[in-house]
Amino acid sequence: MYAVIETGGKQHKVEKGMVLSIDLLKDDVGKKITFDNVLLYVDGDNVEVGQPYLDNVKVTAEVKDIVKSDKISILRFRRRKHSMRKVGHRAKHSQVEIKSIKLETK
Repeated sequence: MYAVIETGGKQHKVEKGMVLSIDLLKDDVGKKITFDNVLLYVDGDNVEVGQPYLDNVKVTAEVKDIVKSDKISILRFRRRKHSMRKVGHRAKHSQVEIKSIKLETK
């Protein structure tokens, strides 16, 4: 059983027990969160596709940690002008563990 969720403008394929690194959430470590933007739900032969989202599927997760990604170096260089600027950037990410994928029957 797996689902495809949308968070932070990106789509992620998730399964129960999976640890996922997503864009930084405002929630604290140890908090339970629910993803409502579920695009696809697959359980064996049962496949449900949203138009664009599924209303009856909820994915719950727990925020495990806040981590920083690798440093990205940005170099701005203007040739023949004796001008160069180097800056770096480290984005923060939330690591979440998928606790359950539930299909609510109507």
